[in-house]
Amino acid sequence: MSTQHPITPTPELVTSLLSSVPQGVVDAFTRELWLINRAYSAGADQELEACCHEVQTLYSGGSRLRAARRPKPLSVKEQALEAASRLSKKYPSYEGADIDTIRRALEALPND
Repeated sequence: MSTQHPITPTPELVTSLLSSVPQGVVDAFTRELWLINRAYSAGADQELEACCHEVQTLYSGGSRLRAARRPKPLSVKEQALEAASRLSKKYPSYEGADIDTIRRALEALPND
């Protein structure tokens, strides 16, 4: 048996990807595109982890690299606050007190 490249997906990952295709995907092209995107993402994450390990070993900075290259998506609260800010800029003549009330309510919510 030939030696596989270190970034080749494991059989477990392949099985996981195949079993996680969304329900209702019957079109072969759509299914393949979905699988390609997930496999590409998994490979990129695997490469990032390897890079972080090397950086951690050499410079103790792997966690900062991981955070910068795979930022967490904004929470619903943060998205809503940004939307309120965009609305206040887009409609400056709109009753500002309404948007301020919405913003204060959002800020009072706990972080996700």
